[in-house]
Amino acid sequence: MMWNNSSIQNHNDSTGHINIFFVCMYSFISVVGFILNLLALVFFLHHANYRSQTIVYMTNLVIADVLLILTLPVRIYYHLGFDNLPQWLCEALGLVLKANMYGSIFLLTSICFDRCMAVNFPMSSRVQRGRKKAPLVCLGIWMLTFGASVPIYLSKHQQVTHIDCFDGLPVYATKPAVVLTTLFVGFGIPLVIMLICSWGLARAVRRSSVAQTDLVDGRKIQRMITTSLLIFILSFLPYHAILVLLSLYGEDIPYPMRAAYRYSLMLACFNTVLDPVVYYFTTDTFKMNVNMGAVRRMFLLNSQSSETHRSRIPNS
Repeated sequence: MMWNNSSIQNHNDSTGHINIFFVCMYSFISVVGFILNLLALVFFLHHANYRSQTIVYMTNLVIADVLLILTLPVRIYYHLGFDNLPQWLCEALGLVLKANMYGSIFLLTSICFDRCMAVNFPMSSRVQRGRKKAPLVCLGIWMLTFGASVPIYLSKHQQVTHIDCFDGLPVYATKPAVVLTTLFVGFGIPLVIMLICSWGLARAVRRSSVAQTDLVDGRKIQRMITTSLLIFILSFLPYHAILVLLSLYGEDIPYPMRAAYRYSLMLACFNTVLDPVVYYFTTDTFKMNVNMGAVRRMFLLNSQSSETHRSRIPNS
C-alpha cells in the first residue's frame, strides 16, 4: 500500500509513544467487558434449560465477545509504545477481532429475529421447529465469519513492516469490492433485519391484550427494543461509515482518516461491554414481569378473598 510523505511522517510519529486514551479505553473494555461477559456466561450455563433457543444465541455471543476481548491486551501493549510486535501477530489478532465482531453482529441479529418470531407466531409449529435449529444457526455464523475472514487476510500481497501493526488498515478497508461485500453482508442485511424485527416486536406489544394488563410492562419491553437497536447502531454504524469513506480514497488515505478508523474500531469493541445490557433486558423483562406480575395478582386476589371470608364470619 502506498502512502504519501505526510501520512508516513504522521504515522511514524504515532508509534513509539504512549497513547493514553487508547490504553485507558481498551483497558476498561478488557476488564469490565471480561467480568460482565464471564458473569453472563456463568448465568447462561446455569440456566441452560430456560428459554433454550435464546440462551444458545446468547452463550455464543458471550463467547464471541470474550474472544474479541482476549485480543485487546496486545493492543494495549502496542499503544503503551511497544511497537516491536511481529506483523503476523498483529494480523492474526486483527483476524480474530474482526471475525468475532461480525459474529457478534450476526448473533445480535439472530437474537432479535428469534424474539420477533417467538412473540408474533407463538403457536406456529413451523416457527417453533425453526427456532430449535439455533445451534445450527450459530455453527453457520462461526463458519461464515472465520471462513470469510481468513481468505481475505491470506490474500494480502502488499509488503508491510512491523510499524503498521494496529495502525495499519485491513485489506477489506481499502479494496472497494471487498468493502461493498462487507458492508452489504456484514452490516446492511443485519441492520435491515434488526429494524424490521424491532418494528415487529413493538407492533406485537402494542396490539397484545396481555400488554394492556398489569401482567406485562409494555413500556419496559418498548425500552428493551429501543435499547437493543440503539446499542447495535451506535456500536457498528460509525465503523462501517468510516469504511465507506476509506474506500473512496483508494490507496492515498490521509492520516486523519486512518485515525478515525481506529477510533471507530474502538467504539465497535465497546459493544462487548454493552451486550450484557441486552442480556439483562432479554432474560429479565419477559421472565420477571410476567411471572412476578402473575404472582402479585394472585396474591392480591387471595388476600381479597381472605378478607371477604373473614368479614362474613360473625363476631363471637
